[in-house]
Amino acid sequence: MSHLRNYFAICVLILSLTSQISFAADKKSTDQRLQAGAATSNITPNLGEFIVGGFKPFPATNVHDELHARALVLDNGQTKIAFVICDSLGITRDVLDAARTLIENETSLPANNVLLAATHTHSATRASSQTYRDFLARRIADCVRRALMNLEPAKIGWGEIDEPSEVFNRRWHTTDSAMLKNPFGGIDKVRMNPPRAHAALLKPAGPIDPEVSIISVQSTDGRPIALLANYSLHYVGGVKPGEISADYFGIFSSKIGALIGAKPHSPPFVGILSNGTSGDINNINFKKKYQKYGRYEKMTEVANLIAKRVAEAYRKIQYHNWVPLGAASKDLTLKVRKPDEEMQKYFAKIMAQPDDVTPFHRYEKNYAGRVDRLLNGPDEKTIMLQALRIGDLSIAAIPFEVFVEIGLEIKDKSPFGDAFTIELANGSNGYLPTPAQHKLGGYETWMGTSRVQLDASERIVETLLGLMKELKKTN
Repeated sequence: MSHLRNYFAICVLILSLTSQISFAADKKSTDQRLQAGAATSNITPNLGEFIVGGFKPFPATNVHDELHARALVLDNGQTKIAFVICDSLGITRDVLDAARTLIENETSLPANNVLLAATHTHSATRASSQTYRDFLARRIADCVRRALMNLEPAKIGWGEIDEPSEVFNRRWHTTDSAMLKNPFGGIDKVRMNPPRAHAALLKPAGPIDPEVSIISVQSTDGRPIALLANYSLHYVGGVKPGEISADYFGIFSSKIGALIGAKPHSPPFVGILSNGTSGDINNINFKKKYQKYGRYEKMTEVANLIAKRVAEAYRKIQYHNWVPLGAASKDLTLKVRKPDEEMQKYFAKIMAQPDDVTPFHRYEKNYAGRVDRLLNGPDEKTIMLQALRIGDLSIAAIPFEVFVEIGLEIKDKSPFGDAFTIELANGSNGYLPTPAQHKLGGYETWMGTSRVQLDASERIVETLLGLMKELKKTN
């Protein structure tokens, strides 16, 4: 009898444990549900706002295509993160911080879990007037709020595909010293955007990154919710003077939905293209002679090709019903570059010359002004660095126009299986060359174009990899 009592006791215990295990598994399964939402907000400025795509800003006189902020929010039940990519040349940190404050005050999304970035279209205005700055911050926050309202059960996947035909390193070694003059009275070792098909061209000064990185989000039944792609290519250009345009980033965003089977739906599918590490990359093949394109023709060609390639990769993506999500950020203080006494004397002499004197370099007076502003400005610059995690994918955010070597290094050293970088994220602080590229000179390295200490890229990479290692520890 005692054996029977023991037998029944054991059976009851096993049934009880089985029930507890089953309940725990069901509870875990219920808790670990991924939700996603996406939205857009129109951020087109008023006509008259200044387009700053070159050395001389000019007022916007027409809108060729509207500018947008495009948001993707992810929620795995434990953590919420968001991306907002804006059709803009670059947005300063104070404007983005104002948007973050609105987001944190008005939603459940932590401000530091939001990655905010500009695409760097050169046919968009900078947030210069207070009216547009306030409008832009408000619309970014509204975009996030709308995406949160659109949250629904979802699945997520990521992948990549190479498209090298549209990316070229724009810094070249050349045998012609006349090409290598700089505004500081010296001779560089490389030239940005040299004459095409010139006999003096030797070789590019750096690599390219042909990879298009992709994050795809679908509803649980397979309906496309959003797709975020990332490509390391500067703007393409070819716009009519005075016209506002989102460049190829906007065209891609409008085209990709149809190519992956997105149908009219409420809320609508949102396509997004962010800028990777393209500080020294553009769309010009310098080995070939100039080919004339019509207005908006080349950017449309590039956007269509990238969208087509992304659609090919999209069909191979494997999806997850739940993944770990994470965000980590850190402020880093960098020293601002300052002119030495010799450089100050040189520019004082330049500014004292009559206007009819032939300049050593056509932009020497522009850089005299830039250098003077650095001299009389702050000694330090504090930037926000950020890393986000989606499963075994990490995304770095850097507030500069980032040289491609830096992005490649982060991909190589990231503790995650996949990684990419979004530039001009959480601020806009000029160019970020590597120390080796600084030694070569060229436009992107000039004081006033590059504003922070020469080893800034090394400190930034070190900080970002540290943030990624923190995220790797989370479940």
